[in-house]
Amino acid sequence: MVARILSGKSIRGLINYNESKVALGTAIPILANRFGLDIGQLLLLHKVARFEHLTKLNSRVKTNAVHIMLNFDPSEILSTEKLQMIAVDYMTGIGFGEQPFLVYEHQDANHPHMHIVTTNIKADSTRIDLHNIGKVLSEKVRKDIEVRYKLIKADGHSKEQHIVPVNIDMVIYGEKQTKRSIYNVVTAVLRSYKFTSFSEYNAVLKSFNVVADRGPEDSVMFAKKGLVYSVLDGNGIRIGIPFKASSFAGNPILTKVEGKFKLNLERRKMHAESLKGVILEQLTDENGLTLQQLFDRLKEKGISLIYRQNSEGRIYGLTYVDHNTRCVFNGSDLGKEFSAKAVLEKLNTADTRLVDSTIQDTKVRADKFPDSLALRNDHPKSFGEGLLHFLFEQPYPLPDAPLMHARKKKKRKRHSKNRDLSNNI
Repeated sequence: MVARILSGKSIRGLINYNESKVALGTAIPILANRFGLDIGQLLLLHKVARFEHLTKLNSRVKTNAVHIMLNFDPSEILSTEKLQMIAVDYMTGIGFGEQPFLVYEHQDANHPHMHIVTTNIKADSTRIDLHNIGKVLSEKVRKDIEVRYKLIKADGHSKEQHIVPVNIDMVIYGEKQTKRSIYNVVTAVLRSYKFTSFSEYNAVLKSFNVVADRGPEDSVMFAKKGLVYSVLDGNGIRIGIPFKASSFAGNPILTKVEGKFKLNLERRKMHAESLKGVILEQLTDENGLTLQQLFDRLKEKGISLIYRQNSEGRIYGLTYVDHNTRCVFNGSDLGKEFSAKAVLEKLNTADTRLVDSTIQDTKVRADKFPDSLALRNDHPKSFGEGLLHFLFEQPYPLPDAPLMHARKKKKRKRHSKNRDLSNNI
C-alpha cells in the first residue's frame, strides 16, 4: 500500500473533484465518518456544510483542506468493507479518527485506490499539525496496515511492477449466495479488465459464468438503459432470477460500464503487440492445428478465446481475453490475421462449427483460466420470467408526488331558494 497526503486551501474544491468522478461513474462514495448520516443519505450541501462549519472556527488557518490517496497493488481485490476498515484504521493512526472525513473508491486507474477528504481544523477550533505527518505517522501506520490486512508490501517493489492475473472464482449456481457471487465477479471485472464495448465487457463476464443483459432492443428496459445481471450454467444458459444493476453495491449500471470504454482504449494499447505475438506463436504448427488445440494452447498462456457463432453453429467472430494483462480485444481490432476468417483458414479443420464440449469444467484461479466460451443467441425461456418481473415492476413514487390521485367529488345539484321563489311569483 502506498499513501500520499496533500494539503490545500479549498475543501469545497476537493469535494467537487471527487463528486465529479462519481457523476462520471469512475468513483463510488463508500464511507462518511462523523457526519451523523450514512454516505448514501448525504447530499452535496451536507458534505460541504459539515467541513465549512469547522474551517470557519479558525479562519486564520488558510491551509485547511486535506486530501489523502491510498493506493494498492494491481493484483489485489479488495471488497468495499475491507476498504472501509483500512480507511478508518489509517485515519485513526495518523490522528484524524475523530475528524469528519469522506472516502471515495476510485476506479479510473489500473490499480485499486481510494481518496479521503477531510480537514485539519478540530471542533475546538485548534488545528492538527500537518508538518512531516507523512514521515512521522503515515509510514508507520501504512506498514502496520499492510501486515494487519495481509496486503502486498510497497517496499522493495520497482516502479514497473509485473501484472499478476486476477484471482476470481467462477460462479457456480447453488454453491454460494448468488447475488454475492455475481457482485464479486462484476466488481473485479469493472475494476481490472480493459474492455471497450458492451460485448467485450460481456465476453469477460461470461468467462466467469455471469452475463449482463439490456433486454430486447424494443423493450422498455433497453430504452431506459436498464441493466440486469444473471448467472449462466455450464451450457451458457441463464439460470435463476436476474438482479438489477442498481441493486448492487458500487452501482454497476450501464452508464458506469460505458464510462470505461474511452479510458480503456488507451489503457490496453500497450498490451496489443505482446498479445499478437503469443497468438501467432500458438498458431504455428507444422502438422496443422485444430481449433480445440488452439483453445488449449491459448488457455495455457492465460488467454481465453471466445467465439461468436450464428444459429447454424458457424463461427463469425473471435474475442481474445488476456487474463495476464486483463485486456480484451476483438480479433479484427488486433488485425485481419487475427479475425475469425483468417484464423479458421490457418487451422486444420474442414468444419468451422464447434461442439458444446468446449464449455465445461472451468474453475478460474490465478494459475487456471476459463476455456473458450460461445457467445450464442440468448435463451429467452430461461430468462423470461425474471425479465417480465423487471419490466412490469411498479415504479417507486416520486417523493413529492401524492401516493394516489384524489377522486373528484361529483357535484350535487342543489335547488336555489331564490329560483323557487321566482317561479311562484
